[in-house]
Amino acid sequence: MCTVCGCSEGEVQIEGGHHHDHSHSHEHHHHDHGHAHHSHEHHHDHGHQPDSSVVVSDGDNIHFGQGPAHAHVAGMSQSRMVQIEQDILGKNDRYAAINRARFEQQSLFVLNLVSSPGSGKTTLLTETLERIKENRTVAVIEGDQQTANDANRIRETGVQAIQVNTGKGCHLDAHMVGHAMERFEDMKGGLLFIENVGNLVCPAAFDLGEAHKVAILSVTEGEDKPLKYPDMFHAADLMILNKTDLLPYLDFDVERCIDYARQVNPDIQVLQLSARSGEGMDGWIEWLESRRKHMIQSRIDTLQSEIDQFHALL
Repeated sequence: MCTVCGCSEGEVQIEGGHHHDHSHSHEHHHHDHGHAHHSHEHHHDHGHQPDSSVVVSDGDNIHFGQGPAHAHVAGMSQSRMVQIEQDILGKNDRYAAINRARFEQQSLFVLNLVSSPGSGKTTLLTETLERIKENRTVAVIEGDQQTANDANRIRETGVQAIQVNTGKGCHLDAHMVGHAMERFEDMKGGLLFIENVGNLVCPAAFDLGEAHKVAILSVTEGEDKPLKYPDMFHAADLMILNKTDLLPYLDFDVERCIDYARQVNPDIQVLQLSARSGEGMDGWIEWLESRRKHMIQSRIDTLQSEIDQFHALL
């Protein structure tokens, strides 16, 4: 995965601004890469046998990622991979902590929307914005490798959207989000939606400072996605089953999908909706409002506790 392959190295472009050198997030990693994710410019003898301690064969099934790093990169030891991942995620976590402190200071409710491409994230987002924009301060950070197509769709609703193009990178990270936040003015007490790059693997590992990760799964994708991509559904607090208006035309077992998700994450909440037809959207809006109120109440309780401590000093 990208915590060891270094796919996010290079320049990131935030629309309307400058290119940002993003190599700082991977300063301990010195592998050169070709044109595609996981395309390494190393020439390997395909007869080479990988370390048997991290590869398990079960008949015709070959399982990589069985070692401490839970991943495999040819020519790199497991200990080196673990060190690289710790370096990358450690630096990202420091940026995420800065973001989270900033969000808390502004009582800003932030969601990280994650899914595979084509799940309906942007349609869900535009429909959500149409329902809440009159009563709440809202904004969007859009993540894609290229184009401002989705940001332009958001802007058509009248809501400010900042496009972050990651280039070869397959996910947003906390440093990118921090840069994008500089473009917003007063967001105090509002809602910020971060639409991550379409990918069910790498975004799972990167904390952006959000209150919740929301995994969006289209019923056209197959009910076993939570088992195939467990890290994402383990990291998510909410799973949205989208495009439920298509269920009569599909062989999709909703209950089995929910069961699979809860095998991975027993605490995950589940909502079923169709952003296109509007069915189930009220439940989603209610979830947003309840979680936002909970966040603000927690902030009030924390501040009250601090005030009480100061009173005790009088």
